[in-house]
Amino acid sequence: MTEHPASAPTPRTPRLGFSGVPKRWFAGSTAATHVANGVNLLFPAGERFFVRSVKHYLDQLDDPELVAQVRGFFGQEGRHAQAHERFFDTLREQGYDVDAILEPIEELAYGVVEKRSPPALRLAVTVALEHFTAIMAEDALCADDLAGAHPVMKQLLEWHALEELEHKAVAFDVLKAVHPSYALRVAGMALGTALLGTFWIQATRALLVQDGMTWRDAVRELGTLRKQAERTGAHMSKPIVTRVFLRGIREYLRPGFHPNDKDHRRVVEATLARLTAEGVVGALEEAA
Repeated sequence: MTEHPASAPTPRTPRLGFSGVPKRWFAGSTAATHVANGVNLLFPAGERFFVRSVKHYLDQLDDPELVAQVRGFFGQEGRHAQAHERFFDTLREQGYDVDAILEPIEELAYGVVEKRSPPALRLAVTVALEHFTAIMAEDALCADDLAGAHPVMKQLLEWHALEELEHKAVAFDVLKAVHPSYALRVAGMALGTALLGTFWIQATRALLVQDGMTWRDAVRELGTLRKQAERTGAHMSKPIVTRVFLRGIREYLRPGFHPNDKDHRRVVEATLARLTAEGVVGALEEAA
């Protein structure tokens, strides 16, 4: 398998309206919804950080195919940020103070950590977090993790997921081209895991507080949902720490790891065909 696919990722703009999305849009559960909302809140600023981290090295790349991949990556990530920010408006209308949650997170992440980290480490963090998002994308499309989601949110996350799988190797290939260091890759994973885990918990906890739910009650509710999933054999019966973080770290630390070790082309093509039939995306757009 080639280390990056022959065609560049194609940015697409989804046609979705969020006004009808209910407050408890995931499995009718406050806790499950806010676990999902918590990571959704991190996406826009995170996607733009990814773009900045990769763009820093754009003029050092001499492989035209990889440069095309990078430009497609930029276009896809930009549209992901815009789509999730549109959903933020619905959260605000539902009474959530999204900006109060994001301001301290973004100040620490991008005002402090990003500014004080060297470009190579920022790129390595991007590569690690892209691996985590690819795992979540794979689970969304292959393990039916979105079965309990409201139809519009399911479509939003499926569109996001298929594009994450399309460009899953781009940042990794850039890192390999400019800083092929295993130690750097591991350092990026360590910092990326700490940041993602901390900010995801922080955002989720803040949303729960705004909804009048304690962390203890949320854990209890999630436990009930997991037991229900276990009875049906659903993949969601496993906690996020196991499904995403531990699995991601285990795969990533293998010295010969590459994101294209798994071939996701069939699921990407099938999901794209279905979302096109559903009117979520239209004709392929030219990469920006």
